[in-house]
Amino acid sequence: MSGVQYRLVLGKKDERVDGPDDAAVVVTIASADAALDPSVAFMLGKLKATGPTGPLFDALSSGDAARRIAELVAND
Repeated sequence: MSGVQYRLVLGKKDERVDGPDDAAVVVTIASADAALDPSVAFMLGKLKATGPTGPLFDALSSGDAARRIAELVAND
């Protein structure tokens, strides 16, 4: 298990996914909250994550989470 998988929830049973299926961390955010900074969204409880917090905090601080969520939003 490695890496982070990002899930953008568009609606019930409708998600966009980026990242490996065996990811150590799975990050989920609703499309309505995707414009928020991911760190702020996490603190507000809008961005949910399962798995260890170390890789999550690395992704948030490096800007990788913001970039990958923005890519999911842009993939219309």
